[in-house]
Amino acid sequence: MSELYPLKFEPILKEKIWGGSSLADFYGKRPGNLKNIGESWELSAVSDNLSVISNGFLAGNNIEEIIEVYMGDITGDSVFEKFGNEFPLLIKLIEARHDLSVQVHPDDELAKERHQAYGKTEMWHILRSENNAKIFTGFSRPVSRNTYIEAVKNNSIGDLLNTESAAPGDTFFTPAGRIHAIGAGIVLAEIQQTSDITYRIYDWGRKDKNGKSRQLHTDLALDAIDFNQYGRSKIIKEHHKNRSENLVSCKYFDTNIIQINEQIARDYNLIDSFVVYICTEGRFVISWDSGSESVTKGETVLLPAMISDVVLVPEQEATLLETYISNIGLR
Repeated sequence: MSELYPLKFEPILKEKIWGGSSLADFYGKRPGNLKNIGESWELSAVSDNLSVISNGFLAGNNIEEIIEVYMGDITGDSVFEKFGNEFPLLIKLIEARHDLSVQVHPDDELAKERHQAYGKTEMWHILRSENNAKIFTGFSRPVSRNTYIEAVKNNSIGDLLNTESAAPGDTFFTPAGRIHAIGAGIVLAEIQQTSDITYRIYDWGRKDKNGKSRQLHTDLALDAIDFNQYGRSKIIKEHHKNRSENLVSCKYFDTNIIQINEQIARDYNLIDSFVVYICTEGRFVISWDSGSESVTKGETVLLPAMISDVVLVPEQEATLLETYISNIGLR
């Protein structure tokens, strides 16, 4: 069996009513005949959206097929033991030219009961934002179930939401159950559990091109909302060049940011997990015992677990998000 290497994937582009052109203009996505691209699914194991490898001898195979063959060599033995052939994370780039709907995601227990699926805990890292761009996350204050129900009836959900400014470098963590929406004028990287379950609560009175409102899921959302999720959630950390700085650590994933202007070594021998790199600025090279792979702004790369030692070499100053699943998260 041929030796594994850092894997790139064909992006899966999604037209959205709230999308725009930034993913093409700034991150190298080729929309073809599509317009208003809202999402680029960079790495997906969602059943009807399986990512396909674009580089090396495995090109043309999808993520499920290669895990079936290589198993823990791709994902890590402990990850494979828990998730099998299903890659556990979904990686996206998102542009919100307009406000996204207010929504909530179920936790694992509710998602399994209703959909035989995983829940959806996620994080956002802001890449670009216009002046006064905002993230809606959680309630602004303690809210009772009855108060929420009345706000839904009166189309006044927006009055209950916690609103935070969003600037490049800001990070927002959204556990399942936290009500949220991405505001207009934002491009971000999203890292989440492999799940496509979203309950749309409020859509700002928006109509599609045919004059129709999008479907809402207010009844389903009611039992998914954690009414104790309120107040600020923005994560701001000082970044130091040429070392890994943690942004989010939870049971589903760990995400760090790395800014490099000189080469650094990364040792993953202790985590027993794949690593995903999302290049958000610049260009760098992943160097390992058997070769090297260049990565440029807008590209996402899956480093198989069997490659546990790499050197990251900037071709120009680069920023990348580094994501994996720690052993602790698998307990």
